[in-house]
Amino acid sequence: MSDMFSVSSERQGDDLGVVVLAGEVDIFTAPQFKESLLELLDSGVKRLVVDLSEVTFIDSTALGVLIGGVRRVHGAGGTMTIVVTTRPVERVLSVTGLDRVFSMHATRDEAIAALG
Repeated sequence: MSDMFSVSSERQGDDLGVVVLAGEVDIFTAPQFKESLLELLDSGVKRLVVDLSEVTFIDSTALGVLIGGVRRVHGAGGTMTIVVTTRPVERVLSVTGLDRVFSMHATRDEAIAALG
């Protein structure tokens, strides 16, 4: 594993949460990603940003966490955006058609602004 995985999450204001990922998000690291995501959603976050700008690799397990997250947010009447800047992640989202499912942005500020 060449790229060290990291995940952090923070709540900003009443209903905004941000999850920041870096490195390789795969079958081994996706559970940590899911845990961070669910902690924010369980705490009442209705507007969620998942920042993938430092992600170098993403697999189907991680995509499943993203899909589960967006379903849960929408089910609670909220919205979710993602930050994508790396070609490998853009390519996976494009090939899988998920680029049409997610609201994708080039910066975290743009993603937050898009949530309204």
